[in-house]
Amino acid sequence: MAEPRDDLIRDPRELRALAHPFRWKLIDLLSSEGQRTATQCAQALGESVAGCSYHLNMLAKYGFVEEVPDVKGRQKPWRMLRHHQSWSTEDMDDETVLAAEAASDALIEQEFAALRERLRRKSLEPLEWQTATGIRGHLEFLTAAEAEEVQAAMFAVLEKFADRHHDPAARPEGARPVRIFQATTVAPRRD
Repeated sequence: MAEPRDDLIRDPRELRALAHPFRWKLIDLLSSEGQRTATQCAQALGESVAGCSYHLNMLAKYGFVEEVPDVKGRQKPWRMLRHHQSWSTEDMDDETVLAAEAASDALIEQEFAALRERLRRKSLEPLEWQTATGIRGHLEFLTAAEAEEVQAAMFAVLEKFADRHHDPAARPEGARPVRIFQATTVAPRRD
C-alpha cells in the first residue's frame, strides 16, 4: 500500500467546495492567468460579478484562494493559494467519499468542457502548438504497483516546471499555460 500523502484533501467541507464546475473554471483562470479581480473573472468567464464573487469567497473560505493583501482600491484581486488539488477515497468515511465523488464529477465536467473547447480551436493555433498538443489514450496491462509507478513518473516530469506557477520570470519566452489532465483508471473485474 502507498504511503499516505500529506497534501491530499481529506476534509469533506473542502471537497464540497470543489464540487461545483464553475469553481474549477475560477481555479483554472487564476492558476493560468494569475491574480484577477471578480470583475476580471466575470469578463473572462462570462459570469456575473456577483456570481464570481460568491464562488471566490467559497473557495477562500476553504483555503484555495485569497484576496491579495495590501492592495488599495475597491477592486481586490484574488490569487491561488493551492496550485494542486488532489484527494483519494482511501480510508475515508462515507460523507467524505461522497464529497470526493462530487468534487471529482465537477472536475471531470470542467476538464472535458475545456478539452472540447481547446480541441475545437486547435487548428487556429500555430503549427508548433498544433503538433505539441493533442489527446492520446493508452490501454496497458499493469499491476497496481506499476500503475502507481506510471503516475509517479508523470508527476515527477511535471514537477520540474512547478516553479513557473509562482515566478513568471522563470517562464521561458513563448511559454503558455498548458493544461495536462491525467486520469488513471482500472477496468472493472469481469466474471
